[in-house]
Amino acid sequence: MADELDNSAEAHPSGAPWRNFYGRIKGKTLKPAQERDLDEVLPEVRLAHVSWEENHDRTPLDMDAVFSGQDVWLEVGFGGGEHVAAQALANPDVAFIACEPFVNGVAMLLGKIRREGITNIHVHPGDARDLFDVLPDQSISRAFLLYPDPWPKARHHRRRFVTPEHLEPLARVVKPGATFRVATDIPDYVRQALEEVPPAGFTWMAERADDWRTPWDDWHRTRYEAKAIREGRVPHYLTFTRNG
Repeated sequence: MADELDNSAEAHPSGAPWRNFYGRIKGKTLKPAQERDLDEVLPEVRLAHVSWEENHDRTPLDMDAVFSGQDVWLEVGFGGGEHVAAQALANPDVAFIACEPFVNGVAMLLGKIRREGITNIHVHPGDARDLFDVLPDQSISRAFLLYPDPWPKARHHRRRFVTPEHLEPLARVVKPGATFRVATDIPDYVRQALEEVPPAGFTWMAERADDWRTPWDDWHRTRYEAKAIREGRVPHYLTFTRNG
């Protein structure tokens, strides 16, 4: 497959513009319990009116109606859901949007929601760019990007989340003063994040090395971090604040 396709003159039958999506949508065969969670739990927690099929004119979400005035935190690419589930349990007064296109990861989070009785997570099982289309300006109080796909080859760096295609809409939807946390074990991802995130409207908050070497006080380790440490890679914890 070519790295890039010309999408400029084409549209999805639903009316949506074509967007290249790189990465896996589904992995190993799901267990029966995971299939049941997708059938039974996902409809209860799925964030509605995000897809083009439901929302052709991209009407912004009514945040008060959906989240009842709560602060809303966003995790982009939640993997197996370890972090967002722990954060939701620790912060019951906060509403969470958990975004992940990988079906197996969605199923893992749904299992945690069911077993733990979590009620404050809304799942978007799809592309974060579709979510950004319908989130109102300054509607997100905190955002997380934890161990994103590193796309290690240089020609693939434009696929990373820390590019203007993702950072500009992220900057639009987060509130002034909101925290944006990035965790990665890939030094070149750190380089690109530090180059790309500040111009998008954020300030890197580190003042000393320990600020990016030490996990946040409320950090919950993900399976990807555990694997990185087993394989000898060093985690980095970057904290940015949205400029006012």
